[in-house]
Amino acid sequence: MLEEQDIRAFVYGTTQYFEVAAQQAATVGSPFLVTQGAPEIHDYTGVITVSGRRDGVVHFSAPRGMLTVLLMKMNESNVTHDNLRDLVGEVANTISGNVRRDFGKVFVISVPTVVSGHAQSIELPPGCRPMVIPINWRSHAAKLVVCLN
Repeated sequence: MLEEQDIRAFVYGTTQYFEVAAQQAATVGSPFLVTQGAPEIHDYTGVITVSGRRDGVVHFSAPRGMLTVLLMKMNESNVTHDNLRDLVGEVANTISGNVRRDFGKVFVISVPTVVSGHAQSIELPPGCRPMVIPINWRSHAAKLVVCLN
């Protein structure tokens, strides 16, 4: 189960990403625990597998519109499906990397995998209850899902 300082590390890692990459702050809503099933995902989801001191997954899920605006904010005009996939993987990887600074070298993160489409679901580790951290940037809503044992 995640502790409060763990959640704070993920919130900070997320806000840092938007402040640096998008040069515009994101706000984070109240984290909540999903008690049944897996949380719904948006159009694009970057998934990071975590091992070491904690095992599980972290994923960043965002709608196409948010990622498109984020690419444009980064002065990238190529908003193809492939670039959106690359971006969502980069966001998940960077947020996890930011958190790794707090958790230390024993927080080992994988290369991101990307899932596109609402119909997909992310496989969660057995017995793990996911924590959803809502992320709001401009008029868009995304989520960071943390499921660590």
